[in-house]
Amino acid sequence: MNKIVLEHYPVEKLPEDLRVGLEAYQTVRVVIEEEANSGQRATPAETVAAIRKFRAENKERENLDAAVAGIRELRNEWDDE
Repeated sequence: MNKIVLEHYPVEKLPEDLRVGLEAYQTVRVVIEEEANSGQRATPAETVAAIRKFRAENKERENLDAAVAGIRELRNEWDDE
């Protein structure tokens, strides 16, 4: 992940929307970080298509009671340690 840090950056050089509430004569610390997975976002249509594909390929479903029992079992494993 890329990160850029600018120390003592003049507020007057910031875009207008970032200057709100700051005095023009001040300096700030600017940190720019790339968001995790920012280049891998799916559109809503792609997400729905992926869900439909998964459901079509995975017909077997676990019922609620079995899912809760499995989660409790995993939780209890951690409690025993």
